[in-house]
Amino acid sequence: MSPALRRRLREYALLTRLNRPIGSLLLLWPVLWALWLAEGGVPDGRLLALFVVGTLLTRSAGCIINDFADREFDPHVERTRERPLAARRVSPSEAIGLFVVLMLLAFIVVLQLDQRTVLLSLVAAALLASYPFCKRFFAAPQVYLGVAFGWGVPMAFMATTGGVPLLGWLIFAVAVIWACIYDTFYAMVDREDDRRIGIRSTALLFGRHDLLAIALLQSSMLGLLIWIGRLADLGWSYFLSLVVVALLFARHLWWARDRERAACFRAFLANNHVGMIVWLGIAVATLHS
Repeated sequence: MSPALRRRLREYALLTRLNRPIGSLLLLWPVLWALWLAEGGVPDGRLLALFVVGTLLTRSAGCIINDFADREFDPHVERTRERPLAARRVSPSEAIGLFVVLMLLAFIVVLQLDQRTVLLSLVAAALLASYPFCKRFFAAPQVYLGVAFGWGVPMAFMATTGGVPLLGWLIFAVAVIWACIYDTFYAMVDREDDRRIGIRSTALLFGRHDLLAIALLQSSMLGLLIWIGRLADLGWSYFLSLVVVALLFARHLWWARDRERAACFRAFLANNHVGMIVWLGIAVATLHS
């Protein structure tokens, strides 16, 4: 492989955030919650593989379209100015070409599922492609992100059971709220840059009440998770996992108490542990189902 091609592939990897798997994990955890609960235990291996691969592909595609939409803004933001599109190391046409390829691959993956799940995937694609542009006019784009990130939940239920029951929509609601929690921490990192260039976020919307708003969202998420546990008749291991989640949430708020950028980013990253703990609670509770 020539040095030029190696450099090009490296830029594509940076563009799709292959070097930062946290986004894929945050997108994947609610899908895993849904697959385990829809099946009442370990899901079918083929179905699990399809959803994992599809999630990775769509997350990478989402990063590209996000950077494409923000290519004129990112050079003015400290955290994003070295992204390949912002730094002009990758052209917009290259980015769109790679986005199309990834979306086609994701569609090939979803075509392995039933027709109703395929139809739901079209909604997911529309949400994914439109999210980056809503930051210009929607005061709480984190809600839109949550819907986009959480749409894999009804897809997982549809693919597993042929429908989306109340349990599925409750998990979807949890996914939306959770995205608002961790992405508000993320937006707190860029708050001053976003205010200056005119990008909307919940960090700006909540203002000095940001941590209170996050705490209320965390409480709402825990309340829904308790409802889910009772509805699905999950055992003590699941509810023990929620105690751990509550402690993690409290620690995230403590880290971010001074709104320092690095601490807020740390709280954002640590939400990966929240998703993992909830999944472990579900997996253990459904182990003998």
